[in-house]
Amino acid sequence: MKKKALKRGVVALAAGMVLPLAAHAAEADLQVKIDKLTKQMEELKGQVQRIEDKSLGKWLSIGGSYQFRMDSLHGKTAAYYDVTPMFFGAPAGTVVESFKPKNETLYTNKFALDLKAKATQDVTVNVKLGMYKVFGSQTDNAVNAGYFADRTSLMDGVVGHVPSDSKLNVDRAYATWSNIMDQPVWFSVGRRPSTDGAPTNLKSNTARPGNGGTPALLVNYAFDGMTLGYAPDIEMLPGFYAKVCYGRGFDSGYRTASNSLKDTDMLGVAVIPVDTDPLRVWMQWNRGFDIFDQPEALSGNMAGSRPTVNLGSIDWFGIGAMSTLKKVGPGDLNFFVDGGVSITHPNNARAMSNQSPFGLGYGTAADMMSPTGPVKKSNTGYAVFAGLRYDLPSKTKLGFEYNYGSEHWITFAPAADDMWTSKVGTRGHVFEPYVIQELNLKPISSYFAKAFFKLGYQYYDFQYTGSNNWVGAPVKISSITAATPLVGMMGQPVKEAHDVYGTFEVHF
Repeated sequence: MKKKALKRGVVALAAGMVLPLAAHAAEADLQVKIDKLTKQMEELKGQVQRIEDKSLGKWLSIGGSYQFRMDSLHGKTAAYYDVTPMFFGAPAGTVVESFKPKNETLYTNKFALDLKAKATQDVTVNVKLGMYKVFGSQTDNAVNAGYFADRTSLMDGVVGHVPSDSKLNVDRAYATWSNIMDQPVWFSVGRRPSTDGAPTNLKSNTARPGNGGTPALLVNYAFDGMTLGYAPDIEMLPGFYAKVCYGRGFDSGYRTASNSLKDTDMLGVAVIPVDTDPLRVWMQWNRGFDIFDQPEALSGNMAGSRPTVNLGSIDWFGIGAMSTLKKVGPGDLNFFVDGGVSITHPNNARAMSNQSPFGLGYGTAADMMSPTGPVKKSNTGYAVFAGLRYDLPSKTKLGFEYNYGSEHWITFAPAADDMWTSKVGTRGHVFEPYVIQELNLKPISSYFAKAFFKLGYQYYDFQYTGSNNWVGAPVKISSITAATPLVGMMGQPVKEAHDVYGTFEVHF
């Protein structure tokens, strides 16, 4: 009995020792399996995250707009004495009688596709493709009638902004590197977002331009160039940023024995001390270097024509502000005021010197020519631009804009969305009331998607010749008669112009 009891005790003791060891081994094996499963789960989550990061919605955003527009254009010109034939050996010029040009129904299609790609951390690429054409035409002849330099040919920086053909052109394409060295600094290079800047967003019914835009009173042109910006956090100046911009306006090509032209470049400094939802203030300085003659010649449409000489430089200064007042009566009141100054620095060169013996039209830099010939004289021009838009709860928006340019005012805004000529470059007065009616429909493609109708009217009251041109001495419109000698190549002087327009637009 004692032996049996001893045997049972030994077995029990052995079992008591083996079972915990077995349980521990099983627990260890289970933990290994759990750790392995956890690792597999983490790897799977990483793969899912990488797949999500590479999905289109994470790195690529798509937007755009479509616009159908109808314009009814009517104008009146002044009679004058065209001396152009005398440049080519004729004994005398010809009298060009006053008449009333018109295009009663001009239909256009406009389409834009916006792409924004997040390439790497802090590096993005923005692209805008654009098409703008006249119904029943694949040229710009219907709008480029020769009255104004910015509507005489299709310059490089206006493609997609002035009606031409149905090609989908690259309006913008630029890369931006932000947070450089973990500082509020960015660098951007490419075809710039230097069109449709503030305050044109009110009339176009789009969002306020970001820190890539330029004041539309001074510049509205798709420049190729670069920007270096700085946006520190300043409590007293919410939204403050400043930037230095450079752009190439014209590349003169190889310097040869027959080509002494220099490149035309633009340098600008912008300071935006406040950029908030209720208030935006901007200050801008630009300088154009080695301005070329013949602004209308930068197009394949002008066969055999090209700039012939550099005329000097131009300085531009601008300051403006736009604001929103909430709950003014039943709606919100948006308004802006902008001012600009242009100062020319001619180099005493003479534009088209072999064709301008009288100095009556083409002359020295930036309209700085006297009636008797080239004079190295700097002239100063100025402009004011103001407007408001009242937004009602019914999604009806009532707007009005006014601008005035002085005798020697010069700007560089040929890409503006105006059919006759860029209104902010007018030497005279322009009045424009408009109404926007948004459709009360739920956005689907994006939060900012919308569809609306717009009806507007533009009245141009020209005071001097040379609107949107920097070549040729300005002449007071009211003084022009059939005996006044002018160069017909500069375009017959328009005294007044009218444009009644309507659009249907979809932003997505």
